[in-house]
Amino acid sequence: MPIGVGQPAPDFTLRGNDDKDHKLSDLKGKNVVLAFYPLDFSPVCTNEHVCFRDDLTQFQSLNAEVLGISVDSTWAHKAFAKQLELQFPLLADFHPKGAVADKFGLYLSERGIAARAVVVLDKEGIVRFVKQYDIPTVPDTKEVVAAVQALK
Repeated sequence: MPIGVGQPAPDFTLRGNDDKDHKLSDLKGKNVVLAFYPLDFSPVCTNEHVCFRDDLTQFQSLNAEVLGISVDSTWAHKAFAKQLELQFPLLADFHPKGAVADKFGLYLSERGIAARAVVVLDKEGIVRFVKQYDIPTVPDTKEVVAAVQALK
């Protein structure tokens, strides 16, 4: 069961495709969009990240940091981000596999992947929006932008 609205987000540190460690608590004071997704290079995940890429300026104008999270390695993330020309970090929930997704109730252990889900956190790190999607469904970034706008 996914983490609930109103709960504090569990802190984590994950390595990104940019070779930096990203600690969630370091983002206090910013809204945060966590885009959990199954795997790099799959067709739906590709379409999802293109949507986040194309709407990134809207998120940035709302003082929101977008972070993609999957069980892929940083090496896979680097290639995926380069291919799609992504300007937001992709974080490797690689070892232990899916540990961060599991903290958010979004790890599908029987499949070995994160669920496709979006979690929006306010500036204090409190969950304000959670939506889990069927694996073949691309999240509606307009809905996610609206969720961030509602945090003002």
